[in-house]
Amino acid sequence: MGLVEDFNTYRSKMNDKIMASDSLIIKRIFNLDTNAYAEGHLDVKSKELIGLTCSLVLRCDDCVRYHLGKCKEVGFTTNEVHEAMGVATLVGGTIVIPHLRRAFEYWEELQNV
Repeated sequence: MGLVEDFNTYRSKMNDKIMASDSLIIKRIFNLDTNAYAEGHLDVKSKELIGLTCSLVLRCDDCVRYHLGKCKEVGFTTNEVHEAMGVATLVGGTIVIPHLRRAFEYWEELQNV
């Protein structure tokens, strides 16, 4: 399997297990996350770009992969994603560069899915 399929399969499997735990706190956090990215005063595209850049700055590879997938779904171009990741790297500093490498690799593979 490739990076995208591996990530999506693992994420789905583990989310199913997490939701089966029947933890009200976890369910509320997941619900809040879902609702935060819904259309509001900001459109979905803007929110996904914010999610991507924040995830890079926070150095969460799983979050970066998730938001890259969503960025592809909502129609961002490679140039737009690269520019946003450049801003995130500037804000986060050079410690973000290893995550930027993995993000570029994942975005590249998303283009072939």
